[in-house]
Amino acid sequence: MSPPEATGAKQRPRAAIFGCAGLELTSVELSFYKETDPLGFILFARNIDTPDQVRALVDSFRECVGRADAPVLIDQEGGRVQRLGPPHWPAYPPASRYGEIYAANADQGIEAARLGGTLIGTDLQKLGITVDCAPVVDIPSPGADPIIGDRAFALKPDAIIELAGAFADGLMDAGVVPVIKHIPGHGRCKVDSHKELPRVDADRFQMRETDFKPFRSLNYTPWAMTAHAIYGDIDADLPATFSQKVIKDVIRKEIGFHGFLISDDLSMRALSGSFKDRTTLALAAGCDAVLHCNGSMDEMVEVANGLSTLTGPQYARFALGKFKSHQADNTDAFDEDAGRARFDALLAD
Repeated sequence: MSPPEATGAKQRPRAAIFGCAGLELTSVELSFYKETDPLGFILFARNIDTPDQVRALVDSFRECVGRADAPVLIDQEGGRVQRLGPPHWPAYPPASRYGEIYAANADQGIEAARLGGTLIGTDLQKLGITVDCAPVVDIPSPGADPIIGDRAFALKPDAIIELAGAFADGLMDAGVVPVIKHIPGHGRCKVDSHKELPRVDADRFQMRETDFKPFRSLNYTPWAMTAHAIYGDIDADLPATFSQKVIKDVIRKEIGFHGFLISDDLSMRALSGSFKDRTTLALAAGCDAVLHCNGSMDEMVEVANGLSTLTGPQYARFALGKFKSHQADNTDAFDEDAGRARFDALLAD
């Protein structure tokens, strides 16, 4: 496969990733997606029943926009956040379990994290899902809201770098694009951004030495997701998703992330304003695409009113992410049964 190139504007979709309401697309959704031509789609538990049903829904997403490479996303971290689960798919541990193994034996912790990523990626590939909104790279802080909690791999930057990096590499071993989140760091937030807007008042130097460090070390990954939080020492007024200062000065320059940057879900209560305004603010700040997850048609129409097509640089970053995952894809050499047996043994120790 040759490295990607930014192609003509006619081939570029619009800069959004949408959810849908149920187990199959309605006629209204089909018409809306065909007209809007979003970059991609995201699945939640409400969209999942059986493997055959999920494959059919994924196929229908791509058929309605006429692009076989349209990304389909899911949050499949393990633990509290996994949209695929028993009886049709395995249950996976939270990220903190890899940290526990790592604390006892670093090599085995890293091996378990990479295998966990590969096995999850293998599950996703069988369904046609190409992007996993994982790993969480945040560092939990004392007194923070438990929304991150055991979704974090460890409490120290160096351990997170090794474990989250191994998990991301495991996903790419299976040909799935990882999304590091929530850049530049959600671990200090004292409230859940699903419910209200957090404010982080730590100074920039302190965050540079801690919160930013794992993202800086993992800045080679293909995709990242912004945090809906205000970082007062960087931009006292706007959450990272809407802030040019955070995205351009910190995420792009200081952290050095040059991959494809998506917003966290625009429907979260941390954000305010119309959905059109949320969309235009996020894209103007430097997000490459916005994420809208709840499947509300009224909200998606508003989002669509604020959308633009992917620019040449945005499309190039998207295409490079696909290229990286294809280059890393090792599925032909992966023995799934042996991998699952080894994974189970590592978790059991």
